[in-house]
Amino acid sequence: MSEARHDWSKEEILAIYNKPMMELLYEAATVHRVHHDPNTVQVSTLLSIKTGGCPEDCGYCPQAARYHTDIEGNDLMTVSHVKAQALRAKASGSSRVCMGAAWRNVKDGPEFDQVLEMVRTINKLDMEVCCTLGMLTENQAKRLAEAGLYAYNHNLDTSEDYYKDVISTRAFEDRLETIDNVRKSNVTVCSGGIIGMGEQLEDRAGMLVALASLNPQPESVPINALVAVEGTPMEEMEPVSIWDMIRMVATTRIVMPETQVRLSAGRTEMSREGQAMCFFAGANSIFAGDKLLTTPNPDVNEDMAMFKLLGLNPQKPFVKVAQPTTTEAVDSILAPLGEKPKWSRPAHKIERNEIAKNKTKLVE
Repeated sequence: MSEARHDWSKEEILAIYNKPMMELLYEAATVHRVHHDPNTVQVSTLLSIKTGGCPEDCGYCPQAARYHTDIEGNDLMTVSHVKAQALRAKASGSSRVCMGAAWRNVKDGPEFDQVLEMVRTINKLDMEVCCTLGMLTENQAKRLAEAGLYAYNHNLDTSEDYYKDVISTRAFEDRLETIDNVRKSNVTVCSGGIIGMGEQLEDRAGMLVALASLNPQPESVPINALVAVEGTPMEEMEPVSIWDMIRMVATTRIVMPETQVRLSAGRTEMSREGQAMCFFAGANSIFAGDKLLTTPNPDVNEDMAMFKLLGLNPQKPFVKVAQPTTTEAVDSILAPLGEKPKWSRPAHKIERNEIAKNKTKLVE
């Protein structure tokens, strides 16, 4: 089994991101097929269990109390309501429920106890449970793990250099500390970011450097396109190009070959063709349902129709998706191109000219 690289430089990642599109797609798709089943995509449901009133000032977020948005806040959901929503999600094909609360950080007390009961309840439904609750301590991470939490989401959002232009109420280091606290439990890490917030390409590369440098790397990396919401400081941002999303997904797949790359916010602006290109480039997870916390998302029936069209299958819960990298695996991926090449290095470290040199022409 190959080991993921943790020493990527920003320059190396930019070189990948800026490759000619056809080369980038081919390389990302090859890496994806070595490590994952290309016809399986996880379907997750994101549920806002406590909406609005957050004291943070994240420039993209309509849930910040200081911004004047049309978001209707609500108190913490009841356990029975969450269970009903989870059962509905399971019936629609979701294998994971991610619960989000608009908190700066987790506070011990009745509300956290209620969240722990939600985790236990969903876990009994044979579904993966993920939470995104803000910053948390090592002890809180341990308690979530004991309740049966499968994953904890805590996005870096952007590069360390650009972070202060997006958020001032929490430091980049605070994000890393929470991820470290999660790693001290047996809960998996879900951490990614958002593109289209006015950042430079160097910032996108910088975010991937930070994520890839984590050891182990996150099991899940959401790639979000900014959904500009009226009333937030980023309401005037232009929608990110689908080509930027494809490049970001492909680059993430190459840099973190074993992680699950999540095609997250912004899918309502993407055509089926655009989403198909993202799946080809290595995305193997989506969020289903008509909302992602507070922003619009494609209807689950629309997603299932797309899956049928593309021949994709929803991933079952608790499945280890990353496969070991072996020379036999690489051979089986490239065998349809002709004579099986014999590689001496893991697939994601093979230079593009080596693949071109070793493959044969398709039979005419």
